[in-house]
Amino acid sequence: MGICVVIPAYNSEKTIEAVVRETLQQGFPLLVVDDGSTDGTAQRIAGLPVNLIRHDRNQGKGMALRTAFDWALAHGFEYVVTLDSDGQHDPTAIRPMIEIASGNGLDLLLASRYSQFREMAGLRRHWNRFGAWCMRKRTGFEIDDSQSGFRVYSARMLRAVTLASKGYELEMEVLVKAWKAGFSIGSVPVAARVADGRSTSHFRPVRDTWRICMTFLKYSIPQ
Repeated sequence: MGICVVIPAYNSEKTIEAVVRETLQQGFPLLVVDDGSTDGTAQRIAGLPVNLIRHDRNQGKGMALRTAFDWALAHGFEYVVTLDSDGQHDPTAIRPMIEIASGNGLDLLLASRYSQFREMAGLRRHWNRFGAWCMRKRTGFEIDDSQSGFRVYSARMLRAVTLASKGYELEMEVLVKAWKAGFSIGSVPVAARVADGRSTSHFRPVRDTWRICMTFLKYSIPQ
């Protein structure tokens, strides 16, 4: 069973090296997509045994993921694991998540931070709760953290859906399109790590939350 891990990164020089080194310890091929960073992100991982793709300019997390998915499919991997470059995700959870996904025939498995929603900033916390409620109402899936970036994707699902989003809303797009195409989706609790002061989020609370909401409505409501 071919598995690769993907880390989309943008201006992550403070955290990327530690995240990459710990992820490499899990024993899977690793791809980093540097989405047009203007700092030393790429230099921090120079010499490490990783595959690196660099965008000439910043195009958004969604575009970085789409680049990664194309690469993984071209190289014949059966599962793709994504995690963020800011250090909030625990790489030691990668193998258990793969075992859950493959053992239960899931095409998309999300690591849920639901128990930590109270610690999130106001608007993002409320959207996560509301988004989880909307997903359950619309799809019936028990997804309680629809925006988690720590995920396992099956190759057969990625081949079947056509993605168009460029920003954070892509993770909502793929979730809804996977559901509409009849793929199996699941969720498992995986606590996020507490920020240590080095992490920098590029999520824009108002603009990106609006785009995520509009993406959910666009793809989940019958036309």
